[in-house]
Parts: sequence; C-alpha cells; structure tokens
Amino acid sequence: MKKVLGLLASLVISSVSSLAMAEEPILVIGASYADGRTPFNDNVEAPLGGVTVGLGSYLSLGGALVRNRTLSGHVINEAQGGATTFDRQACNPICTPDINWQGYEKQLTKALARVTARDPSTGDVVSINAKYVVITFSNDCLHSDAFGIPQSQARQCSTADINDYADRLVSLGQRILDTGLTPVFLNPPSYNDLDLPLAHSLFGLEWMIEESVYEELFETRHARIAAELPGAVQLDAWKGFEHMGDGLHPNARSVKKAAKRIARFIRKNDSIGDDE
Repeated sequence: MKKVLGLLASLVISSVSSLAMAEEPILVIGASYADGRTPFNDNVEAPLGGVTVGLGSYLSLGGALVRNRTLSGHVINEAQGGATTFDRQACNPICTPDINWQGYEKQLTKALARVTARDPSTGDVVSINAKYVVITFSNDCLHSDAFGIPQSQARQCSTADINDYADRLVSLGQRILDTGLTPVFLNPPSYNDLDLPLAHSLFGLEWMIEESVYEELFETRHARIAAELPGAVQLDAWKGFEHMGDGLHPNARSVKKAAKRIARFIRKNDSIGDDE
C-alpha cells in the first residue's frame, strides 16, 4: 500500500511540474454576468425552472473568457445565474427549501478543488494551478428574490445589510489571498447604464433596487475592498456597459469588451501572449 501511495504521489508531483509550464486557468465565480445558467439539484429541479438568461442565446463572461485567444480557453467557471454571495433558497415568489443557489464561498471551494493537486498519502496541497479569481456582480440587495425569504417580506437593504454584504466579499477576498491567489473584483456597471425599471417589468419581481441603495451598495463595496484587501484588484471591466434589452444583463459586445479588459490585465501582469 505504501508503494502505491508513493507512486501516486510521484505521479501527482510529476503532473504538477508539467502543469507549471502551461498557462494557469482563470477561476471565475459569480452570478449571471459570469454564467447565465441557474443550478439544478439532484432531483433535476432548479430556481426559475432552470431557465438561462436569453433562453440560451446569452454570451456570459465565462463564455467570452473561454473564447479569448490570450487565455487559450483555460477557464474554470463555477458561477451560477441568479446567485448571491451567500447560500439561499429560491423564493419566486414563495420559497422552495430544496431548490437553492450556492454562495460565493462554495463556488470558490469548488473552483479551487478543480485546480488543486494534493499528495495522496498525506492530503497536503502540492500546488494550485491558478493565479487569479475573477469575481462578478452578485444579486445581493438587487431585487426581492435576493434574500432567501418570501418576496412579500423582502425590503430594500439597509446600511447594516450593505456592510454585511461587504463583510462577505472581504472574507472571500482574504481567503483567496491566503491561498496565494489574486482576487479580481469586477466593478459593477453604473446605475445609469442599467434600466432596472425595465428589468422589473420583465422579470416579475416585486421590486428592484432603488438608485440610492445601489450607489451606497457599491460605494461601500469599493471602499471596503480597497481599505481591507490591499492585495485585491478592482477592475473596471464594464466601462461603456450596454444591456441586452432586458435592462440588466450585458449584451455580447459589452461582454467581449469585459473579457478583453480582463485578459489585458492578466497579460500586463504575467506577459501571457497577445490579445487579438
């Protein structure tokens, strides 16, 4: 048995040495900006019936990063359409306890597991084949189905709620830094680039976030990350954002631009090829 474990350990270390010569994948966690698909459970049940953004015709950031030639398709995407930073049940309009979204911590755990080599004999981490974790816009405070409670009970986020949201992002970013990777938080689009009243009318939600709450949410987020996570990156990937006609989700042009900006940032830091 010891010989078998020793052989496995040698194979793992050999594989890691080979991977070190290749391009590391980009890890992606988030919500529908990163992946338009809602998650199914083991009973093939999903929030919103499993529908995707644009009924499958939507180009998400995860897809655009795969297409980007600079990154050579190396993307591990664990995002879930509709997710918040915390685990929650779907409540559209009433709650279904067995139909859930996974929060950003679980998404990160899964993404890291995909790229972590461990010594089979000890379980110790040998190597993590990644450098960057891209973190996209979540649904926290965004609308009435973002709380895991019946929509009739959901209210606009308070300042305390907003700081709880920032706490979760800071904790997530610190975990990424402690792992030796760099968290890349994508700044959300400006409120004026969205059309949330239109989204409200199309999605059947009881309410969407008010402008003043949206501004406080993301001003607090930006300030807290800058002050508490000096090793993190906040990237303005959605500059010039245009929605796809639903008031909320980016169109293909905006997504491709965001992917290019992420690739350019990585190339600048790691000198990975040319962005074409």
